Amino acid sequence: MLDFYSQQIANLASEGNLRHIPADTSSRPGVTDLSTNDYLGLGTDRKLREEFYDSCDVADIPMSSTASRLLSSSQKYYSALEDRLAELYGKDILLFNSGYHANTGLIAAIASAPDTFVIADRLVHASIIDGIVLSKCRFTRFPHNDFDRLHQLLEKNAGVYRHILVIVESVYSMDGDRADIGRLIELKRRYDNVMLYVDEAHAFGVEGPMGLGMVAAHDSAGEVDVTVGTFGKACSSMGAFCAVSPILKKFILNRARSFIFSTALPPVTAAWSLYVINKIVDMDQQRAHLHSLGHRLADGINALLPSGKVLPSHIAPIIVGSPVKAVELSTRLLEQHFKVLPIRVPTVPPGTDRLRVSLSASLTSDDVDRFIHTLSSVLS
Repeated sequence: MLDFYSQQIANLASEGNLRHIPADTSSRPGVTDLSTNDYLGLGTDRKLREEFYDSCDVADIPMSSTASRLLSSSQKYYSALEDRLAELYGKDILLFNSGYHANTGLIAAIASAPDTFVIADRLVHASIIDGIVLSKCRFTRFPHNDFDRLHQLLEKNAGVYRHILVIVESVYSMDGDRADIGRLIELKRRYDNVMLYVDEAHAFGVEGPMGLGMVAAHDSAGEVDVTVGTFGKACSSMGAFCAVSPILKKFILNRARSFIFSTALPPVTAAWSLYVINKIVDMDQQRAHLHSLGHRLADGINALLPSGKVLPSHIAPIIVGSPVKAVELSTRLLEQHFKVLPIRVPTVPPGTDRLRVSLSASLTSDDVDRFIHTLSSVLS
């Protein structure tokens, strides 16, 4: 009965794609962690946690909601977080348990409108693809960041379908490059039946005014119909949110299955997220430092690997093209006290297996220089 699964595991192992939960290196002395999404370094900021504990009586905040949001009795913690985000974004806010819950629930609900066609960037996150599949609508994908091709697809389909939903990420999780939000808004303006959906999971806290993301940096931010942000990365918490119109919020609340049928976030998590967000909006210095590190890292990698062009970002890919080689390089780097994990199929397309370097504002310029020096030694 289990033969199929055993064979699949054997196949993955032979291809170099069998995954394991990595060993805990948090207590290993001298290891520089370049694998997490803790972009502002708040996940390891003990002082910040102690300040949060001092700011409220944590013992009075429930550790579990024990019910879905529509049934929970701990609404004040969620409402306080949503109200603060609504104040910052100028839109209605709805919380989700994770970025995966947000994308699957939102897209499946929004694209359920009759005669909907979805056009998504080729490299959008798996949760976005899963949301599209759950919606059962027709869809296509355009080459990564090729907005001329997107324009062609809009020209071809805008008169065919009643609704078109364009989906992109603002900062792409595996390559660290950005979407041209201004160009996307300009394209959307040409059509009355196009909605624009931007996932800011890897931009929230890091990019834009007050760390509110790349959409917020535009005067026309209000023309983006759905903005998604997450708390599990720069915010060092858990959960996600969408910023939408009042009509969309009411519809999503009634149709997004991942929202309706999930136990709500722990209230203490919502309280912590609110506390951290009120700190993040003033962390321009940390964001500037992170951006500086991104330029330093890109310059170093490009000097070592001139055949590939790494853009300045808090996420940098080192593409090696082989899952076995990616694992080997990751192992050798850990031996030299740098934790950088391999990224393989199906997370990235075949032939683009890589190491994914994630920066944190808690790092120093010396940390980046030491990594580049070590990487040079390992690659040679």
